[in-house]
Amino acid sequence: MKEQDKTPEKQINEVAIGNLPGKEFRIMMVKMILDLGKRMEAKIKKMQEMFNEDLEELKNKHLEELKNKQTEMNNTITEMKNTLEGIDSRITEAEERISDLEDRMVEFTAMEQNKEKRMKRNEDSLRDLWDNIKCNNIRIIGVPEGGERQKGPEKVFEEIIVKNFPNMGKEIATQVQEVQRVPGRINPRRNTLRHIVIKLTKIKHREKLLKAAREK
Repeated sequence: MKEQDKTPEKQINEVAIGNLPGKEFRIMMVKMILDLGKRMEAKIKKMQEMFNEDLEELKNKHLEELKNKQTEMNNTITEMKNTLEGIDSRITEAEERISDLEDRMVEFTAMEQNKEKRMKRNEDSLRDLWDNIKCNNIRIIGVPEGGERQKGPEKVFEEIIVKNFPNMGKEIATQVQEVQRVPGRINPRRNTLRHIVIKLTKIKHREKLLKAAREK
């Protein structure tokens, strides 16, 4: 079948080649081998070029993907840095506000302390002024408030005298001209009892009572 498939031209070439002398036949074979080698080399070269092109395309594709990922990572890192800078800025601002509030608290505390001292001095000055204006007065401190509303201020004073100065009896108690609590507290925040001021009829009764108190 193979011989039938051969064309007349190929058959003639084969006959011609077969009729060549030995030397020419060898030359012809060398040429054919060289030609075949060149064609094979050309095919190999073309395949190598195609392989290099495919490899370069693949490298470029992966390189582009790597570049995109690197760009995305850089953007993420930049965003995180900006967020951290914003947090640091807010922390610094909060620390400054806290420091300012602490300074104000210290200043306010100092002002309150000075205010307390001034009010105490004013209270003492008012008490001294009250005593100087009413020179016949006796000031009683530490007496719970409310008792004079039930018994009357004079009765409260009489009980105090009898209890603390029994030798005087009711002599001093009968010399009372006026009994009253001092005006409202100068400092409402200080929970101190208001003093009771006793106005006696004469200075000598006041001096007698003070002397007995000092000797007790």
